[in-house]
Amino acid sequence: MATFDEEEDYLEAEDEHLNDIVSFSSDVQFAIDQILISDDPLDKPDFNAVDYINTLFPTEQSLVNIDDVVNNIRGKIRSLDGEIRDVVREQKTAGEDGKESLQQAQTAIQDLFTRIKDIKTRAEKSEEMVRDITRDIKQLDHAKRNLTMSITTLNHLHMLVGGVDSLASMAIQRQYGEISHLLQAVLNVLEHFEDNYMHIPQLKQLADRVKHIKSDLSTQIITDFKEAFEGPNSKYGPGNVALLSDACKVIDVLDSKVKNDLLSWFIKLQLSEYLVLFADNQDVAWLDKIDRRYAWIKRTLVEFEEKHGKLFPESWEVSERICVEFCYLTRDELAKVMSRRVLDIDVKLLLFAIQRTTAFEQLIAKRYAGVTINKTQLDRKKSDPQKRDETDAMNPFLQDNTAEEEVPKPPQTAPSGTTSQANPFVGIVSKCFETHLNIYIESQDRSLAELIDRFINDMKSYKPQTVSSSEESNILPSCADLFVYYKKCMKQCSELSNGPPMLSLTRTFQKYLQEYANKILLNTLPKVSNQSNLSTAGSLIQSILKEGENSKFSEQEQRLCCVVMCTSEYCMETSLQLQEKLKEKTDEKLLPQISLSAEQDLFHGVITHCIQLLVQDLESACEPALHAMSKFSWNTLETVGDQSNYISSIIVHLKNNIPVIRVSLSSSRKYYTQFCIKFANVFIPKFINSLYKCKPTGTVGAEQLLLDTHSLKTVLLDLPSIGSKVNRKAPASYTKIVVKGMTRAEMILKVVMSPHDPYQGFVDNCIKLLSDTDFTEFQKILDMKGLKRGEQACLTEMFKARSPHNVASAASANSAGSANQNVEHDTSRIRKLERLIRNRM
Repeated sequence: MATFDEEEDYLEAEDEHLNDIVSFSSDVQFAIDQILISDDPLDKPDFNAVDYINTLFPTEQSLVNIDDVVNNIRGKIRSLDGEIRDVVREQKTAGEDGKESLQQAQTAIQDLFTRIKDIKTRAEKSEEMVRDITRDIKQLDHAKRNLTMSITTLNHLHMLVGGVDSLASMAIQRQYGEISHLLQAVLNVLEHFEDNYMHIPQLKQLADRVKHIKSDLSTQIITDFKEAFEGPNSKYGPGNVALLSDACKVIDVLDSKVKNDLLSWFIKLQLSEYLVLFADNQDVAWLDKIDRRYAWIKRTLVEFEEKHGKLFPESWEVSERICVEFCYLTRDELAKVMSRRVLDIDVKLLLFAIQRTTAFEQLIAKRYAGVTINKTQLDRKKSDPQKRDETDAMNPFLQDNTAEEEVPKPPQTAPSGTTSQANPFVGIVSKCFETHLNIYIESQDRSLAELIDRFINDMKSYKPQTVSSSEESNILPSCADLFVYYKKCMKQCSELSNGPPMLSLTRTFQKYLQEYANKILLNTLPKVSNQSNLSTAGSLIQSILKEGENSKFSEQEQRLCCVVMCTSEYCMETSLQLQEKLKEKTDEKLLPQISLSAEQDLFHGVITHCIQLLVQDLESACEPALHAMSKFSWNTLETVGDQSNYISSIIVHLKNNIPVIRVSLSSSRKYYTQFCIKFANVFIPKFINSLYKCKPTGTVGAEQLLLDTHSLKTVLLDLPSIGSKVNRKAPASYTKIVVKGMTRAEMILKVVMSPHDPYQGFVDNCIKLLSDTDFTEFQKILDMKGLKRGEQACLTEMFKARSPHNVASAASANSAGSANQNVEHDTSRIRKLERLIRNRM
């Protein structure tokens, strides 16, 4: 125990280090702050004595309390010293207490180890004692087990010896009823010896005797059956029915090969008459008398059930086996006779044979379960269930099958995937007709050719009707007729086969879809004379004579274009449905070869051509007004008035034609929108080119043109719904094109209206209003203003300097200048010739 003097010495030694600054790492300081939470400034790691004193005595007056503060601090120091002494004493005594506790723990562990060792020794002695006690009991258990096994083996051996002797005697006496039970028991007993006792000679001899008896029984039973059924002296009758029935029970115990051999012989015997009656050289073997084959097998099966139905066990399914073998034989025989007389087969005869065959297949499917059918001889494939959607009444491929017209149903043959699981007999005979279905495909080809010819004749007298609402159909009736016929053909062929014939039918569909598009849709469209390329003098004179005459479509021709467009849209969408249905009904391996995308593209091309014709007709009808605009002397205009006559003419023309097209395309809004967009893309650039031809214009003329341009812009923005009672907002894509194009026309006229002096301001204004203009366009603007050559030269030089990216285009424009002068010279000569011809006329 430390004395008070020793503690004092310790504290005095520690006081020497009080002046040292103790600093901790950030992690240690953070841990201290978490454990010792204190607001005292003395506990802060960054404590500063000077700052602390200044806090206690901020002013001179506060020094009055210095004695109290010093006494308070000294009290804290004494308190801390007392706490430190207590901690030091505790730490010194804690070490001695720890040593004492450790010594006690070690002593307790040694005592525990001694006790565990003593318990283990006692347990070993107890185990040895129990082993001595039970040694004799184990020996008795082994002896009992061996004795039981010996007795069981001896009993089995006794049963085996007695059973083999009994089997030998019963076989000689043909006691098949007893043999069936005893033979099964002997075989079960023999299995007991096969694993461990076959090396014993006596047991091996018994096993050989059993094998010999089985062989003798197999030969004997088959001989009994042949004596009972073969030859004119057959012995089958009521006297031996029970004997043969018991023999069948013995065969069930024998190897399965014996049963298969017996059934094969018996079935061949039952069908031997069939092979003779319907040999391929007989008249009844041909397809027109195919009913007689099925009538014969029906009689044969009925007779078998009556005479021999109770002879064979029900599990053998002998009646079904005879029927299945008949089907295989019939399929092979029909294939032979059809390959030999292929030229005598026509489509009516083929469909007749298929109908009778599949009717027979459905009949036997109701009678038999098909458990004996060899699945490897059937070509049954899985296919997805048909998906039906009744969203479009006009599309025959989206209609419910119950609502369509009744069609002669060729029965299902081999690969019909949708019914093969429910009817395992599907295709068991009719598969032989699949190789000759090209006759059916050729017949459908001829029928479709006649149908197309009828459609062509009908189109000669066809007149499009006025459509009053979007709910009315605006397609050619022949289109719906064609796809209804396609659906009938597809259903018939899919019921005949889902293999290569479906590919042939698909190619036939493709052929006549193309013919429908070319011979009916495209040939129905009104013809447009192309006068763009005039190479001869006669053509040139003819064009001059016809100038001023506007060849445009009549209202009926416009409706006809719209009808063809709607029909093409219907064909394109229905072709996609047809393609999906063909894939549903075709073998999965052939699906990559089925595609109608080329035909869909063809119909889409017809739609594009119709839109182009309507745009060309509408745009060409506006040419006289634009020509009148370019011929007018705008520089002589003195005041700005209402919109010009040529604008009124264009507006009247649009109001007369657009409503007809819009109503006719009410069921195809997207293509009507495409028509409007394409017209805007063609007409607006043509209008701008006509503006450039108005030269010289003058300021007043430019103002009048600007007013006309604004009026035309307003009409074009309302073009999709012009003349309609319902004010529908134009599509955003169309509005964007019109605003962009007509705004450019307005900017061109604003540049023309602006004064050209000073030159710098004019060029800057032109670049500002027409930021993407080039040198050629700038030259056209100067021509519209009617400036002199010298002024144009200064302005062009300044424009080149201000727009460096147009230098290349300027060079090309200069090179084309001389060519343009030559063209203008030729044009002037043509005009003189025109005036001369008119004067003479």
